Amino acid sequence: MEHCIHLVDITKTFGRATVLDRINLYIDENEFVTLLGPSGCGKTTTLRIIGGFESPTQGDILFRGSSWKSVPPHRRKVNTVFQRYALFPNMNVADNVAFGLRVNRQSGISQKVAEMLKLVNLDGYQNRSVTSLSGGQQQRVAIARALVNKPQVLLLDEPLGALDLKLRKEMQIELKKMQQQVGITFVYVTHDQDEALTMSDTIAVMNEGRILQIGKPEDIYNEPKNKFVAQFIGESNLVPGTMPEDGHVIFAGTPFRCVDSGFTPGEAVDVVIRPEDIALVAPETGALTGVVCHTQFKGVHYEMQVEAAGVNWKVHSTVLSPVGKTVGMHIAPELIHVMRKQHGGTPC
Repeated sequence: MEHCIHLVDITKTFGRATVLDRINLYIDENEFVTLLGPSGCGKTTTLRIIGGFESPTQGDILFRGSSWKSVPPHRRKVNTVFQRYALFPNMNVADNVAFGLRVNRQSGISQKVAEMLKLVNLDGYQNRSVTSLSGGQQQRVAIARALVNKPQVLLLDEPLGALDLKLRKEMQIELKKMQQQVGITFVYVTHDQDEALTMSDTIAVMNEGRILQIGKPEDIYNEPKNKFVAQFIGESNLVPGTMPEDGHVIFAGTPFRCVDSGFTPGEAVDVVIRPEDIALVAPETGALTGVVCHTQFKGVHYEMQVEAAGVNWKVHSTVLSPVGKTVGMHIAPELIHVMRKQHGGTPC
């Protein structure tokens, strides 16, 4: 697959502050890539460099193998959708969508606008005032306006942040469907892990100006490379351990079988266990024995805290074990993820 965008050793400084520290990232044609991380990690600055709104202090950005470093924003085949949609309130829906087409003096404007509104499920809304639309509808207009010019890359900077939870989840599905229908590259910025896991082909997890891990959503969730990723993506139990030999790990004072290998005998490690991967069983059949100290109903499951072997474990289960009950804990070998200890995360 041909690379659409390649960020090469991108560094960005503002005064003495380093906002991006040697970022390297390949983005493939027709890929949905999400830059995921906490506020201030550098993800929006990365997006602005792709769009041409910021210039890197060092490094280069390649588009299909050619440098974009000196190419101004209006000459890059890129459009951007922001959290604030910046629609023109004095124009109706059709005129907002058609704005870029008219600026570029294109033909067949009415047909192109109609096709794009159909794509975003706003067929028949051409003459509506944008001020009369809901937040979700205004966001669809902004996306239609960005896509109607047929960019080769669409940049989205937290475009769902202003929507309520139910609408945001609906739009996550709609955005992924749109991306597949139009067949272009989407680069999406968010701090919301659920959005990233739901929509992305690839996720780049960022912190403190560095990319800490790049991978498919399933790999990011199930195989985090460091402590930051393990704690930022989903909920996890993170405990220290040692690896006496391949396929065996000791944590919480107890030996477990695992599927990890390649560690030095006796190496100190971090062990990640997701709450949903702990099975509560009869005390005499569990590898660990503990007492339920807190429960909370979460709708699709119960969230429980279990004190066992000096660790406060978070457990998700569809069956409630009441506070004060003694329980056993079983963890299958393939659900135990062992990581090398890393301090502060290591960039990719």
